Amino acid sequence: MRLLLTADTHLPKRARTLPQQLLDEVPRADIVVHAGDWVDTATLDLLRARAARLIGVYGNNDGPELRDRLPEVAYAELEGVRLGVIHETGPAKGRERRCAERFPDLDVLVFGHSHIPWDSLAEDRLRLLNPGSPTDRRRQPYCTYMTAEVGAGRLVSVELHRLPRG
Repeated sequence: MRLLLTADTHLPKRARTLPQQLLDEVPRADIVVHAGDWVDTATLDLLRARAARLIGVYGNNDGPELRDRLPEVAYAELEGVRLGVIHETGPAKGRERRCAERFPDLDVLVFGHSHIPWDSLAEDRLRLLNPGSPTDRRRQPYCTYMTAEVGAGRLVSVELHRLPRG
């Protein structure tokens, strides 16, 4: 099962559209995961229309329309892998401990907010993934997103993709 992970799209404030490279990944994914800060409902509608399945949450920059349509935290079981999605996890310092305590039943937690790609393991059981942002690199050298593969009850692979500058 192929996953496409993204967050912090901030459209149309940070970019007018999603990058074509990211859009080209959507039909290749069995599931698209968006960890919040969509900002506009058009992006939600676009991904819902194009994705085989979409799992998304709202972020701190998402207004009432998105909050009415999306949960704060989403959960799914994917071929035996227990996935959670949330926008904010707090400061980097202590993140693994906090997330392991808050989400004791998950195998993978996808989050956003910082626009900083993150891939770590909490308590040898919880994989924490932040795909960064495909539209707003902030202090990062590139805009990014992730793809992942799930199989045989585990996360088989995770790849961070850099988007071309400009």
